[in-house]
Amino acid sequence: MCHCYILYSKSLDKYYIGHSCENLQERLRKHLSNHKEFTAKVKDWIIVHFEMFNSKSEAYRREREIKAWKSKSKIQKIINDSQRIEHPDF
Repeated sequence: MCHCYILYSKSLDKYYIGHSCENLQERLRKHLSNHKEFTAKVKDWIIVHFEMFNSKSEAYRREREIKAWKSKSKIQKIINDSQRIEHPDF
């Protein structure tokens, strides 16, 4: 199972969109570790949304689709919509 995921940093007030076929908690741990990529700037990233796919190519396609929006409000909408589905009391 592969995922397209969205991370959020409160200190940067930014989202990061990625994809992976590994365990999401392990992937987050790697984002929070010492490396030289975008997410290395801060250590407060949390997973705010993820979608599951059967293949890496499908997950990557969804990542590219979300990144192509270049719209924080659209990203926030899919996060809010998914939280309503998981937590209908919202």
